[in-house]
Amino acid sequence: MFSEAQSCRPSGRIIGKEAPPGQCNQENDSDCCEQGKVYTTYECSPPVSAQTRAYLTLNSFQKGGDGGGPSECDNQYHSDDTPVVALSTGWFNNKSRCLNKITISANGRSVVAMVVDECDSTMGCDEDHDYQPPCRNNIVDASKAVWEALGVPQDQWGGMEITWSDA
Repeated sequence: MFSEAQSCRPSGRIIGKEAPPGQCNQENDSDCCEQGKVYTTYECSPPVSAQTRAYLTLNSFQKGGDGGGPSECDNQYHSDDTPVVALSTGWFNNKSRCLNKITISANGRSVVAMVVDECDSTMGCDEDHDYQPPCRNNIVDASKAVWEALGVPQDQWGGMEITWSDA
């Protein structure tokens, strides 16, 4: 994690519950909550700048994908071929970035993506969150289209350090 993440202190923690059989979608190597494990929660994210440091993760926003239900911003599913993202709770900021575009830079390239969802840093390990742990406070959770646009080889998809800014 980045040093900026330390400027946002944890808000609490939750105790993991094991998912009922078949209830945690592990597409894109998503983590499932572990019974009894303690997960840190956050209501904030590091300050946004012209080059906000973050950690890019891979998510499917399609129906049946590991993103769970429809996107928070428009109650729709989105194709994995569309550059869309979910932001950690603090950056999502009560939907203030909904349907706005951000510029993501990494690997010597940049891509513009639309914010369609929240990567919840305050809750997790339940049916609403596909039995996945809460997001860290510095996550940009991106569709396959974002990873492709950044020119990242598919065998390296999953997690990488990036910078982002409002477009």
